Amino acid sequence: MANAAPQAIAVSKALDAVMRQDRGRLMAALVSRLRSFQLAEDALQEASISALVHWGREGLPHSPQGWLIRVAFRKALDQIRTERRSTERDTAMHLILEILGTDDNEAEIPDERLRLIFTCCHPALELKSRVALTLRAVCGLSTAEISRLFLDNETTMGQRLSRAKAKISSAGIAYVVPQEDQWDDRLNAVLTTTYLIFTTGYTSPQNEPRDLCGEALFLTRVLCMLRPEQAEIEGALALMLLTEARRSARVSPDGATVPPGEQDRNLWDRAKQIEGEQLLETALRRKRAGPFQVKAAISACQMSAPGPDWPQILLLYNVLLTMEPTPVVQVNHAVALAETGHLAAAQSILQSLEGSLADFQPYHAALAHVLAKANNKEGARRAYSSAIALADNESDRLFLKNQSSKIV
Repeated sequence: MANAAPQAIAVSKALDAVMRQDRGRLMAALVSRLRSFQLAEDALQEASISALVHWGREGLPHSPQGWLIRVAFRKALDQIRTERRSTERDTAMHLILEILGTDDNEAEIPDERLRLIFTCCHPALELKSRVALTLRAVCGLSTAEISRLFLDNETTMGQRLSRAKAKISSAGIAYVVPQEDQWDDRLNAVLTTTYLIFTTGYTSPQNEPRDLCGEALFLTRVLCMLRPEQAEIEGALALMLLTEARRSARVSPDGATVPPGEQDRNLWDRAKQIEGEQLLETALRRKRAGPFQVKAAISACQMSAPGPDWPQILLLYNVLLTMEPTPVVQVNHAVALAETGHLAAAQSILQSLEGSLADFQPYHAALAHVLAKANNKEGARRAYSSAIALADNESDRLFLKNQSSKIV
């Protein structure tokens, strides 16, 4: 009895490690066959509870992953027997019984995460729902963790996840990797989702228990592994690595955001920077340019020595505008114009965007920066005031206050 507590702790840690590393792969295999996110999630959760009991009593199985997936299929079978309509029940039961027809707990679990990721990131779902469902199904974050990241309450986030799963079912969204004629658009939806996960983590407080930047890098590495030699995936991973390399220098000791050109380069993660640069070079050599590759190239130019290569950055934004002619890209293009001496053109672009971006904090920050360079002190102060009021984190707010105070 004296050994029971340490053994229970050891089993719990072992289960946590398996679920942390392999939950996405297990969920992908279950969803692939059960064709139901909710059924797969419920079955895996029940299998995990059973594991705590059985592993504590009998010791760890040789293949914990194989044990979990077989028990999950049995749990799903039990639920199907009691809840499904007769035609659905017969089809699903036949499939599961076929899977369970062997006692081999060590059979290789097929890696179907690519299909799972594409399903979670389907364009029919709202972007916020895509992010939430990907974090839940592939990365294994709890509903409480996801709701905290989005500043939602847990009930609201639970309802969002339930609606996303229901829509996948009701809309008949296929659990497949898209064909070549849909590949570029669908891949862009996936990469946009993973990059939003990354940027959410990048601007989160440093004490946040879940490292979303790490989750996004993990997801993008999985995409690279499952679909190698894809330039846009390599470009997205390069962009994240180059941005992540600067993470330790992003905030000054007094808590203010520091732009890349003013950061202490000694704080940059050189290994991530090199990996990102090499990946970008590999992607560009494939001569299939896409927006994530261009954004990665811009990030690399921001890290040029001794400072940002603004002429090259401007050329890259000219290219990006042909791919993504969005107001956000136009704002960044205007900043690049201002940094290369084209102040009138920069102001003209920003003035044309005033109505559509009135509530967009980076727009006001960019306008303030450009007006200050043009020596329009009063206009710059007003724009900084608007940017400060709209800033949603203290680091950005402090940076903007510092910039405003320099106008004399």
